[in-house]
Amino acid sequence: MIRKEDVYRIGQLAKPHGIKGEIAFNFTDDIFDRVDECDYLVCLMDGIMVPFFIEEYRFKSDTVALVKFEGVDTAEQARKFTNIEVYFPTKFAEESDELSWSYFVGFRIIDEQLGDLGEVEMVDESTINTLFVVNRPNGEELLIPAQEAFITDMDHKLRTITMNLPEGMVG
Repeated sequence: MIRKEDVYRIGQLAKPHGIKGEIAFNFTDDIFDRVDECDYLVCLMDGIMVPFFIEEYRFKSDTVALVKFEGVDTAEQARKFTNIEVYFPTKFAEESDELSWSYFVGFRIIDEQLGDLGEVEMVDESTINTLFVVNRPNGEELLIPAQEAFITDMDHKLRTITMNLPEGMVG
């Protein structure tokens, strides 16, 4: 059984493409293309993490791929995947040294001086400086620079990132 803590979200399936079972896949991380050891994606189907083996895929743009899963051969079968969240196994990403910033969604940020700052809700890569968008326990949103220079430790099992942030960066 695949547990949610063993995978991380890399996108969402959209709608069928054509009549042969291809599905448009809006991805935020192209790890599935960079890691050869993993030939499947995990889909959240009715609350259960289910692996689906990739028969083939091709890129439509830099954020959309057309994916064909084994056993999904018609548009009708592909329609069942519309709006389904897609995940990738963390073990393959960690082993490959191909981690992207979106891998860290769900990690807790611990500052060496201030302690637990909250959980990474999303990663904003829309500007030159990548930011962790952290949801603080009090509901406040915090933007933290996702820079390796500030990261002092990382625990993949506990899903924590320990950082030494400059004084005054966090209010």
